[in-house]
Amino acid sequence: MLASATRAASTRRLASRARHFATVTDTSGFKIIAADNGQSTTSVSFVVKAGSRYEPKPGLAHVLRNFGFKNTTQRSALGTIREAELYGGVLSSSMSREHVTYTADFLREDEEYFVEVLSNILTSTRFTRYELEESVLPYVEAEATEARADPATYAIELAHAIAFRSGLGAPLFSPPHSHITIEDVTQYAKNAFGRENVTILGSGISQEKLSKLVTKHLSSAPNVGVTGPQTTKYHGGETRVTFSEHGQHAPHTIFIGYGIPGQPSAELSILNSYLSTTPSLKWSTSSSPLATGLPSETSAKPVLLQYSDAALFGVIVQGKTPEGVTEAGKTVAQVLKNLSVKEEDFKRATAKAKFSAASEQDSRSGHLVAATAPWVNQLFSSTEKLTSASVGKLASDLRKAKPTFVAVGDIYRLPHLDQLGL
Repeated sequence: MLASATRAASTRRLASRARHFATVTDTSGFKIIAADNGQSTTSVSFVVKAGSRYEPKPGLAHVLRNFGFKNTTQRSALGTIREAELYGGVLSSSMSREHVTYTADFLREDEEYFVEVLSNILTSTRFTRYELEESVLPYVEAEATEARADPATYAIELAHAIAFRSGLGAPLFSPPHSHITIEDVTQYAKNAFGRENVTILGSGISQEKLSKLVTKHLSSAPNVGVTGPQTTKYHGGETRVTFSEHGQHAPHTIFIGYGIPGQPSAELSILNSYLSTTPSLKWSTSSSPLATGLPSETSAKPVLLQYSDAALFGVIVQGKTPEGVTEAGKTVAQVLKNLSVKEEDFKRATAKAKFSAASEQDSRSGHLVAATAPWVNQLFSSTEKLTSASVGKLASDLRKAKPTFVAVGDIYRLPHLDQLGL
């Protein structure tokens, strides 16, 4: 009997730990994705299709993000902060080229208050001129200045502009002297905060409970049509920027890459994993072809940024001296020029890509990935159909396209693209 009782108790524990995957429903025009695995904390995010690719004026998405949790008709910004602290919750916002996201993380059973706070952002933010000038714009300017002070971030920003020009090429951060008015922000929010443009994500909360709260608190949300992006086209090209905004001690940086129109593929994720220089064991040597042949005090790191209808893929090279970066750039150029994936490397890269995707989906931020990046699931659904030849074909197709090249640093000594052999 004791053994039988032990087995029964073990079965109950395993059942209680069974994972409940996120389900998708449509509630009052909002797409809701939620999963409850019995966590002691809950996270709810409102993901708005209002990223920089949709803005009619540069910097609007950045400003809209920072208007989150400001004054509403229900409570002041200070009141929101103080009440959230009393509940022990954490409020945050983030942005990408496609989405502006407002998130609340809090103790379980406090969802009534925090879903209301998030809902008020969409339905009753006051958008006052004094708050824009005294609070929002200074913070936006500080974030933008910090981003421009990082050569790698700045190089990626420039690469988007060259690769895609408009749409995905729009700056993620507000440019200097953008002259955004409160009328601009109010109109942009009015167009973005429609039911069809918002996806609501929940972790540690049931689909039924989240749907009821959305129905209760977002009944006054407007019915605005879905924001349609421009068709993404890839152009490519070359640009060079001096250290004027980065300081003399910032590393010299170059980016070599390609833009890929269309929904990102699983092959692209596998190719990125193949080139990844992060070893499986700390302090060990990576098997990546980018990890060998580089001069001392230089680094090369693959970059893969995926969007709904395009991707930016490449390698960012940094070093203390322009000469070191030039030599490292030649090595990277040769790797890209002669890129081929052997069968053993393909299996290793596929496993690494699947693990990265699974780890991401297991995290809370994975709900955001699942909602906004459906191509991630392709790693699991189409892996059996992929071969090293299909990844090799992708690499061959990339080499036929016009590269995107960015140099940030001493532009008189950093190489031009044709000097690298591409």
